Order: sequence, then structure tokens, then C-alpha cells
Amino acid sequence: MADKMDVDAVAGEKEEEKVGPAPDLPAERIITNNFNLINQAVDAFDSRFTLRALRNISTIRKATNFPEAIAIGIRTAFPKPQNNARRVLEAMLPEQYRGVQNGEASDAKDPDVVEVAEVWAYLGVLVQVYLFDTQQYKKGAGFSENFVDKVRSFNRRTMDPIGAKAYFYYALFHENLDPKPPSKQSAVIDTRPKLLAALRSAVLRKDYETQSAVTVLLLRNYISTADITQADLLVAQTQFPSTASNNQVCRYLYYIGRIRAIQLAYTQAHAHLEAATRKTQTTGPAAGFYQQATKLLIVVELLMGDIPERSVFRQPALEAALYPYFKLVQAVRVGDLQAFLKCVAANEAQFRKDGTYTLILRLRQNVIKTGVRMLSLSYSRISLRDICTRLGVDSEESAEYITAKAIRDGVIEASLDHQQGHLVTTPARDAYSTTEPSEAFHARIEALLAMRDECVMAMRYPMNKHRQEIAEAAKAREREREIAIEVVEGEGDDGDDGDGGFEGM
Repeated sequence: MADKMDVDAVAGEKEEEKVGPAPDLPAERIITNNFNLINQAVDAFDSRFTLRALRNISTIRKATNFPEAIAIGIRTAFPKPQNNARRVLEAMLPEQYRGVQNGEASDAKDPDVVEVAEVWAYLGVLVQVYLFDTQQYKKGAGFSENFVDKVRSFNRRTMDPIGAKAYFYYALFHENLDPKPPSKQSAVIDTRPKLLAALRSAVLRKDYETQSAVTVLLLRNYISTADITQADLLVAQTQFPSTASNNQVCRYLYYIGRIRAIQLAYTQAHAHLEAATRKTQTTGPAAGFYQQATKLLIVVELLMGDIPERSVFRQPALEAALYPYFKLVQAVRVGDLQAFLKCVAANEAQFRKDGTYTLILRLRQNVIKTGVRMLSLSYSRISLRDICTRLGVDSEESAEYITAKAIRDGVIEASLDHQQGHLVTTPARDAYSTTEPSEAFHARIEALLAMRDECVMAMRYPMNKHRQEIAEAAKAREREREIAIEVVEGEGDDGDDGDGGFEGM
């Protein structure tokens, strides 16, 4: 389960946007420049500067001297060799990049990070990225255990984006430890108390960055071990922050869609997955998540009795990844049960990796229903024996049960002639005489209006801009008052400076 879910989270996390400095800058220079961005975020109390620094991680991690650049950044932030915060970070790097040997003692008992807490946390995230890229999962899990506790103890809003990233890698390290999910002895189960405590603290502190990130991580954690009931309870008893980033919203919608699909609530699952695919990027690092969400959306549409549009499979980012699902849709569309079973058997490994195999097994009845519908459209009257032959059903009693259930579910409009053993089809009605076109048009309008409202809510303005306008208005009023006083005084002076001609008249 962990393998099939890695692509949607990791691909979307490395990194959200390709925004950063010029590529010709060395990695250590980018890190030191990010220190300035973090200091600006602290001074202006604006997390957007911190987000810019975090987005540069995708550029830094590609450098050939990545661990050396981290070591230079640590020495720049903490010049004193005996600083315990520096020693904690350098202990995770290779031996040649450590400024102080492990055997040397330090007078400090706790990391001296009060003055530069955000910079220290940023360097800690870089260390997590290095350990993950070098597949040192056990070492990274041990480091992250203490790191996230220290970040949480600061309770600083300027550290919220960094803390959310730290919890992400904390969960990712434990997912890669043996035994891996879905084993009930997996290390991900041990992370739940810490993640739940972080979620509780984030809600109380109004830390929306950490709240959204930890909520998604908990859903991912529960789904990886097939604890769907606990995941459903988490969704029911928590409220996802409306100010969460678009990437976290996409992941949240995807996991809810997966939960609802497992619970047979296909309509709700389709709505959430469709929203997730609309919000996510279709190219770049997020292409893996887009592919994963689209695969699950296609299966849910088939379970609902709908056939996906052919244009979905022609998208450049999806064409190769969705080829097994294209064959699956072809088999379901024509109601060919043998072709469906053959496709499932040939692509079982891929479907299991994608986490859609159990859902695809439910499609067998849909394939049979589709075959019955195709027969009802082709024939006004057909015998149950012919239905058995064409659908590969064992007996006429089974065919009668299948057709009766299809009639009851509204799949076909027909009646059964039990005496003659025939299926009699009712003539089809004109679709435009029903409310179906207006309902589809209404659904599209709702989606566009919701997108428009989200765009308006996502608009950002400079912080304390209204206070600046109030101050400028006060200065303008003060200036007008001064001008009025000068005008009054000027009129009085003009009367006093006369030659007395008025009094002599």
C-alpha cells in the first residue's frame, strides 16, 4: 500500500513550484540567500517569504555538493563550533563535513536556537531531505523524532510552513521502515500518537499549515494500513482549514475520494476525485499525483455505470500511464466479460500497485449489466438462452436474475416474459425530454462558480495595508487642517496691513 501511494505524495512534494533563484548560483549561496528570506518573514510576520525559501529545496537537492552546501549553511548560521544546535545538525552529515568531532564535549545542554529558530528549523528540513535522498530511513526517522518535537515546542507562527514540511518527512521516513504498510507491525502505526498530538496543538494555535499537512498525513497513514473506519472518523470529527494550500487541498480530496470509494459511496467519491484532478497541476512534478487521481477517478466512473471520455486517455501526461485502464474501459464499454477478465489478469500487478485492484474486481457485475444494456439496445426481444450465450452466463436462471436486477436498478427499461423466457425492451425515450441535460449543465455551472469563489478567496494582499491607508488618510486630514489655518491667518493679515482707507470713508 505504501508503494502505490508514494507517487502521489512524493511527486507532489518535490517541490510544489519551480520558483527559485537562478540555476547558476551554487547551492551554498542559495541556502544563505534563503536565510535572508526567512529573516524577512520573521520581521514582516509574513510566511510567504518562508514558502519561497522552501520552494528552493528542489533546486538545492539536485546539486552534486548537497551535503557540503548544508554544512556550509550550518557553519554560517552557527559560527561557534561548540554550539550544540550545530553539533546536532552536523551529526547527520558525512564525517568529512562535520566541524566538530563527536567525541568533543559541549558546555551547552540544549540547542542554542532562540535567536535563529526559523533558520535552525530550515536547516533541519534540509538535513531531512538529504537523509531521505540517500535512503538513510532509519537514521532519518531517529533524527525526525526529536526534530519535530523541538519545532513544536517553539510555538512560533513564522515557523509553521517549516514545521509542516518537517512532519511530512517524519511520516515519510517511517513509511519506508520495515515492515512496510499494510503490515499491522509497520512503524507508521507508532507515528499516530505524535501526529494526533501535533494536530491538536495546530488546531489550538491556529497553525493552519501544520493542521492541513498533518490531517493529510493521518489520512494517508490510516489508508496505508486499511484502517478505513478510523480515517472516516478523522474526516467526520475534524475540519480541514479553508486557508490550506492548493497542494494540501488536492491531497485531502484525493484521500477522501479513496475512502468514499471503498465505502461504496461512489457519487461522493467521484465528486471529490473530480475536484482533486481539476485543482492539481497536469505537468511538472505534480504529474504523478494527477495520474494517480485520474486512475482512481476512472475506476469510480466505471463503478457508477459511466464511461470516461476518450479525450482523457489522449492527454500527453496520461497516455502511457492510463493504457491498462484504457483497455479496461474498452472491455466494460462493450460488456465483454471475457475481455474484462483477460485485461484484469494481464495487468493485475499494475492495478495492485495503483491500489485499484479491489475496486476493479467489483466491476464484474457492471460488465454484465453493460452487456445486458447493449443487448437491450440491439434487440427489442431476446431470449434468456441467447443472453446466456452472449454474456457467458452459466444458466438461464442466472440470466433471469441478472436482467431482473438490471431492470430494478434502472440500468435498462424492459420487462421479462417469464412464460416465453424472453426479455422485452421498452422503446427508448428522448433524453432531451427529461431533466438529464439540465442537471448536467447545472453541475458544470456549479463547478465553475465554486472555482471562481476559491480564486477570489485565494487572493492575497499586503499585510496591514488598511492601517497604512488609515495613516495616510490621517496625514491628509492633518495637512488640510494646516492649510485651512494658514488661509484663515492669511485673511486676517491682509485686513491688518491696510492703509486705513476703510476707516476714513
